Amino acid sequence: MNTAKPFARSACAIANSLDILGDKWSLLVVRDLLHGKRTYGELARSPEGIPTNILADRLERLVSAGIVTRTPYQQRPVRYAYTLTPKGSALGDVLLAFVRWGKQHISGTVTLKQGPAGGEGAASGAHSRRTRAKRVR
Repeated sequence: MNTAKPFARSACAIANSLDILGDKWSLLVVRDLLHGKRTYGELARSPEGIPTNILADRLERLVSAGIVTRTPYQQRPVRYAYTLTPKGSALGDVLLAFVRWGKQHISGTVTLKQGPAGGEGAASGAHSRRTRAKRVR
């Protein structure tokens, strides 16, 4: 008996990844969690200005997908801390690839805590790749 859930569109790994992470907010939430944000309030204060209803929805989707866990840290009212699971932390490599592509192909883009590509604060060479990987994670 086959208990596997049918794929929404196809068995394509990219299509299935996009079904979970393919909106304009989910990877930004993952980015912020990789950078140490933990609470709903911290996530809501991201520079992109995610609407609170969308943030709540994305957090629920990421929890359901096993990418994020939520743990209550206050009972009245209940408030949660959000952390990445190992599955979610593995997205650091994906985000690092986006960082490299964006800095190479979109003039003026920056990484968090770093200046524009090619400007002061932009690193080069193998050492800078390791440094950027640590920043994204």
